[in-house]
Amino acid sequence: MTNFRKGFSPDSPYNHLPFLPPSAEIETKSILRKVASAGRQLAELNGLVHSLPNPTILVNSVTLQEARASSEIENILTTNDRLFKAFTAKSEQIDPQTKEVLNYREAVWHGFNKLKKRPVFTTNLFIELVGIIKHNESGIRRTPGTRVGTASGKTIYTPPEGERVIRDKLKNLEDFLHDNSNGLDPLIKLALMHYQFEAIHPFTDGNGRTGRIMNVLFLTFSGLLELPILYLSGHIIRTKQEYYSHIRNVTEHGAWEPWILYMLDAVEQTAKSTRNKIYEIRNEFDKTLTLAREKLPAYMYSKELIELLFEQPYSKVEFLVAKGLTKRQRASVYLKTLENIGILEGKKVGKENLFLNKRLYELLTHWE
Repeated sequence: MTNFRKGFSPDSPYNHLPFLPPSAEIETKSILRKVASAGRQLAELNGLVHSLPNPTILVNSVTLQEARASSEIENILTTNDRLFKAFTAKSEQIDPQTKEVLNYREAVWHGFNKLKKRPVFTTNLFIELVGIIKHNESGIRRTPGTRVGTASGKTIYTPPEGERVIRDKLKNLEDFLHDNSNGLDPLIKLALMHYQFEAIHPFTDGNGRTGRIMNVLFLTFSGLLELPILYLSGHIIRTKQEYYSHIRNVTEHGAWEPWILYMLDAVEQTAKSTRNKIYEIRNEFDKTLTLAREKLPAYMYSKELIELLFEQPYSKVEFLVAKGLTKRQRASVYLKTLENIGILEGKKVGKENLFLNKRLYELLTHWE
């Protein structure tokens, strides 16, 4: 029989979920070594963002990819093409799953902007995030009966029950995140925060996505990233079994070290892959800039025009006008000319004409 942690039973609400920080030793030699290497990769990524001609190039696209992957973990599936089109077009005909992924992106930006104005993690912020994701105002879970189970129906976890209990756990989480007296590295705090939020499971739905948004927001809140560009959900998808196994082992056995090492590795590997993606995007931008300079009429060519084409895969007339690059009457000619020289590809979406930056799309949809 499995020897569970004191106070834990899979079939009973885990109201005895311990507060943070854990009583166990968590600054082991292995963890501190991994903190150092993950921190270096993150610092390099943060510095490299400024080498892009316009950081929006990465921010828009990575946030959409994070939204799609995080939603995919919850079996909310859409394609990259549907997602990018929906983000660009005005069409009301957006399927519910794509709309929910776009809600996730909106929640990321809401949280990022709110923390810039007032850098405080609060339960109210968590509630706002899940409200945007789910497009409702259900708030903290009040009804009993929530269970986490296997595909066969076996219960493996029952989160805390009772609004007061849940709010007390969240208040402890808030206090822990703002307490710098313990000297814990922010990356260790990130791992502890992510586990604790998932274990509290404060909402009826949307807990996983809210928790994953909190990851990148905490990195910006802690000053480790200036912009929300770390695509951790992709790593979680690739290592899904390992992710859930580590979470379960913390809950059942208090096995903190493997979980923290897993999260630190997720940060390190994702920072590396994002850095590589920046190099690829920057190289492609330079190639496109050269091609445009050679092929476009002098009155039409500008670096700002090419930057716009890299902010997201699809462009349209309104984008050029909003940037002040040309008047509406000529914007269509600009886009058609870019199509004629092979930089863009025209696509009809509803009544709108969109233009796809094919190479950028390929780079963003093949993310290792």
